[in-house]
Amino acid sequence: MNKLFKFFLVFITLNLSGILFAQAEIIEGRDYIVLATPQPTEDQRSIEVIEFFWYGCPHCYELHPHIDNWRKNAPKDVKFRYVPAIFRANWTPAAKTFYAMEALGITKELHDKVYKAIHRDKIDLSKEAVLFDRIEKQGIERAKFINAYNSFSVQNQVAKVSQMIRQYKLTGVPALVVEGKYITSGKMSGTPRDTIQVLNELIDKARKERASN
Repeated sequence: MNKLFKFFLVFITLNLSGILFAQAEIIEGRDYIVLATPQPTEDQRSIEVIEFFWYGCPHCYELHPHIDNWRKNAPKDVKFRYVPAIFRANWTPAAKTFYAMEALGITKELHDKVYKAIHRDKIDLSKEAVLFDRIEKQGIERAKFINAYNSFSVQNQVAKVSQMIRQYKLTGVPALVVEGKYITSGKMSGTPRDTIQVLNELIDKARKERASN
């Protein structure tokens, strides 16, 4: 009887701890930061979420399936978009790759494959000849992709990314920005699941602020 009582006591304690942890409020400075100068969002009707990423980043690769699953079931009032970050010159090919895919409407088809080629297959897609070969193997017309990759439109978007990095005062990836002012990252949040939890909390925070204005 005594053993049974101890078992139930441990069971209740563990469950209460889990409930308290799940309900713990996120803390500014620990789980997220607030931009001193909020940035304008693309669509005022929706709560904007941006993921700044780099295809070569192992932490971005680890977070990606969690973000992808979340994105597919995101609340209707949320608008999500990817932005390929550029912190060093050798990150530029990855950004151009993303925007070339966007221009050709093949991001949905190839986004995961680019990640896997780099991290699972250990292919260096920062080398343009290797990248173009890989894209061609996916059934995409080589010349068409190269034209998009080197287009003025893609170059212009890459230039805008560098400006965004400065405006959002980012120091690394992955970084998630909610409503142009709340920023969290894997380093702040912990595990990918923790990051998603913080993301949801920040969205709820932004939603309540909208309702009160």
